[in-house]
Amino acid sequence: MKKIIFICLLFAFFLPGLCFAAQPDGTLTFTLKPTVEKDSKKIDLWVPYPMSDEFQTISNISVTGNYETRAIYRDPGSEAVYLHVTWNHPTKQPECIMQFHISQKDRRNKEIKESASEYPEIVSRYMGPTPFIPANDLEIQQIAIKATEGKKGTLEKAQGIYDWVVENTFRDPAVKGCGLGLPLRTLRKFKGGGKCADLSAVFVTIARAAGIPARDIYGLRLGSPKDGDVTSGFHCWAEFYLPGTGWVMVDPADVRKMMLVHKLELDNPDTDDWRAFFWGGDDLFRLTLEKNSRGVHLNGANEVVPYFMYPAAQVDGKMLDYFDAKSFTYQVTFKMD
Repeated sequence: MKKIIFICLLFAFFLPGLCFAAQPDGTLTFTLKPTVEKDSKKIDLWVPYPMSDEFQTISNISVTGNYETRAIYRDPGSEAVYLHVTWNHPTKQPECIMQFHISQKDRRNKEIKESASEYPEIVSRYMGPTPFIPANDLEIQQIAIKATEGKKGTLEKAQGIYDWVVENTFRDPAVKGCGLGLPLRTLRKFKGGGKCADLSAVFVTIARAAGIPARDIYGLRLGSPKDGDVTSGFHCWAEFYLPGTGWVMVDPADVRKMMLVHKLELDNPDTDDWRAFFWGGDDLFRLTLEKNSRGVHLNGANEVVPYFMYPAAQVDGKMLDYFDAKSFTYQVTFKMD
């Protein structure tokens, strides 16, 4: 694999169904069943609520089930938009089904260019530190300085940070799900090891430390967008804001994943191809569920959610583990048009 044109072919060979000449339309169905005891009194369920944007059009949303109440909320702090349904003293297995149609465009940004304009005020909220994005941490700031040394402008600096994350992290298959998304924990305790939520959070945090607006994106990257189960497709990536272009997608976590799949080292030319493929957007099937949803205050929840991508449930005030299928059963299926 010497040229980018062959990357999609290799991706399709090793991970069938991931690449397409055109993005398929279809219907996604979330079927959710929180596990409860016979004497359970109150069950809360929260599900990320998909929104249309420049790359995806969401339509025909329906919510059915045996719940008692339902409502759509937006957490102003994290920007998370979600469905909240409840049950009181359920006599049957609680069940909620959310279904919607998605039509999407190719996410590749073919003209990434930088203008001399300043960042608009609207992106200022994506620049500062938060309890879950410790951009003011001394170690993070030192990494930002090192990763952007000799770089000029947002584009060069973002590229330097992207390369630093690729070169100083790795995909750890032992991490549950997509990880916890805690960058200091990833860098210190696990020496750079993690999954997509972890590595994307590292990029976003370093970018903010360098003064670049950045945010996490949470959703699904469907491994096989054909009729069937795609529950394993939950994935997160990152975006940085570039004056003259807008939000630019990057996915250093998928670079490390493909390095693991293909057993590649950093100095392998194929690794350079994957770096290029996941820089600035790609043509894989991706559904965005939430943007920037860190430290989410869900209506009625007793805990703050570090990041919101997986459905969440609470039984009698206790949050269920969305990594544990025994305590919280949910399935996502896709049906092509």
